[in-house]
Amino acid sequence: MRFGERIVVTGVGIVSPLGVGVRTVWPRLLAGGCGVKRLESLRGQTSEVAAPVPRGSEDGEFDPARCRLMAPGDAQTIAPFAQFALAAAAEALDSARWAPATDAERERTGVAIGSGIGSLADIVDASDTMRERGPRRVSAYFVPRMLVNMAAGHVSIRAGLRGPLSCPATACATGASAVSDAALLLMSGAADVMLAGGAEACIEPLAIAGFGKLRAVSTAYNASPERASRPFDAGRDGFVMGEGAAVLVLETEGHARRRGATVLAELCGFGLSADAHHITAPPDNGAGALRTMRTALRMAEACGHPFVDYVNAHATSTPQGDAAELRAISALAADRPAGSLPLLVSATKGATGHLLGGAGALEAAFTVLALHHQVLPPTINLEKPEPADLPGIAHVTVGGAPADGRPLRAALSNSFGFGGVNVSLCFARWAPAGAPVTQDE
Repeated sequence: MRFGERIVVTGVGIVSPLGVGVRTVWPRLLAGGCGVKRLESLRGQTSEVAAPVPRGSEDGEFDPARCRLMAPGDAQTIAPFAQFALAAAAEALDSARWAPATDAERERTGVAIGSGIGSLADIVDASDTMRERGPRRVSAYFVPRMLVNMAAGHVSIRAGLRGPLSCPATACATGASAVSDAALLLMSGAADVMLAGGAEACIEPLAIAGFGKLRAVSTAYNASPERASRPFDAGRDGFVMGEGAAVLVLETEGHARRRGATVLAELCGFGLSADAHHITAPPDNGAGALRTMRTALRMAEACGHPFVDYVNAHATSTPQGDAAELRAISALAADRPAGSLPLLVSATKGATGHLLGGAGALEAAFTVLALHHQVLPPTINLEKPEPADLPGIAHVTVGGAPADGRPLRAALSNSFGFGGVNVSLCFARWAPAGAPVTQDE
């Protein structure tokens, strides 16, 4: 066991409603871009808006033929959520400059990529086929396409990674759970490098109908879709479903140092808890979220990171969930010494919608990029904060460096899910104890 080992992030890959690839997505996010659209496929539903991944052959669009981990014909045999994971994993590996070449390296590199739902469209299609044409006409690819662990499985197979293979499924906290699971595997000595993330592709009429019955999705902005996802705003009325994937390359500091890797940030803490309250709603005071953030910060403090400057909030744009989380963040701010600057808070689901099982990974990636580049992504559509006037919080509504000029030392990324699951990841700006691990500016 080696639980004193530091864990660093050396690569990031993104497939999102804002585009494909960090070089496309990050500037659009900082500029206040939005990937939410009104979709013809959802006409007649109470909610007709969603945030799809842009598909096509142009730069920044998703094209399976441009993913080096995919082969011709894969688009027919691999479900979209797993395709997104393959593209994000390929970019993450390239960005980390990690291409295990020996059996030993491949056996020490693992994958933890989860999904909240998997391929619901394949379940719907197979059910229709069986009812209309009989069981003999169900595709042989049905089961391999719809299973939630197939994103992780395909990445492992195509990249030749033989280390630990894991697929958490913790609803909307899945992507963050994958990161914490990967960190534990690295800390335990089971691997030297882990690809960690989440993927989802569930913009499907049945899914929208199901969440609609829960009154969880936005219905008031069908005519103005870019305004529909509005975290923390008084006019919010539900989340907007998005799709995509994000993958982080995590590795031990020792491994990164030995190969001279460039470090983007350090994963210095994580917290996990259960609300034990309700299957779909948090307690109004956000008690579970607060416990989770405090746990992550205690671990970070033990690693020498006593300060947190920024929270990338889960904030899906639901009335109850956003309010509970904001109360929890305000209570966390009250833990800090008197005279501390306010906690900077933003929620990026206004731009991307809610990626369900991919959300935690995407927002972890955004948090890493914020620390690395020392700039913050904004909360778009935030016109009138609610709850208002909570102490210790400053909303970020314009992307860029902090307005008060502070350095960004450490940040939390929150993810919560149905069933009462809470995960909070704490990342810190990389400050190596010595060379040759490097940090690009």
